[in-house]
Amino acid sequence: ERAWRFDFAWPELMLAAEVEGATFKRGRHTRGKGFRADCEKYNAAALAGWTVLRFDAFMVRRGVALRTIEAALAARSAA
Repeated sequence: ERAWRFDFAWPELMLAAEVEGATFKRGRHTRGKGFRADCEKYNAAALAGWTVLRFDAFMVRRGVALRTIEAALAARSAA
């Protein structure tokens, strides 16, 4: 069994956030082998009941990632 790690995770809420690097520079996450590995990781997480939020650097810099994570945490805490 693989031992994956998330960039950020809230295990008690089964919520994770991943920052996909170098998306416009043919980085690891956009090349074949890296993309495939990411698909395996995200699919395994989904099957285990995790919600994985994905962001790129632009979304992090613009605050989109933070706002999305805050909304997800609020929704999970309210449930």
